[in-house]
Amino acid sequence: MKKLTTAEEQVMQVLWDLKKAFVKEIITELPEPKPAYNTVSTIIRILQQKEFVGHNTFGKSHQYFPLVTKEQYSHQYLKSFVGRFFSGSFENMVSFFAKKEDVNLNELEDLLKDIDPDKKEENDD
Repeated sequence: MKKLTTAEEQVMQVLWDLKKAFVKEIITELPEPKPAYNTVSTIIRILQQKEFVGHNTFGKSHQYFPLVTKEQYSHQYLKSFVGRFFSGSFENMVSFFAKKEDVNLNELEDLLKDIDPDKKEENDD
């Protein structure tokens, strides 16, 4: 799966939220200053080439929808991030952020419960 640029991610965030949209609807949801119609249309075409977006045709208009879920992209991006910056070790990543953000033991346990619901059941017994 290819990495998205910041602009492509912005458009995908809107499509993930809306599920399907025309270019004008996407522009409405983007932050100020609003990009030009042609700019968003070009980004959508690139996303189609990267196989992130599909479309349905209504006359001369196209309604776009995501082909890749937010979860699929997030997982791939996180895996790549961990590989590049933490030698592929999630443990190293969690340790780094726990130290940087001064996470206490209770917060860390809560995070682990969110990641692995079985742990929550074990601790609740």
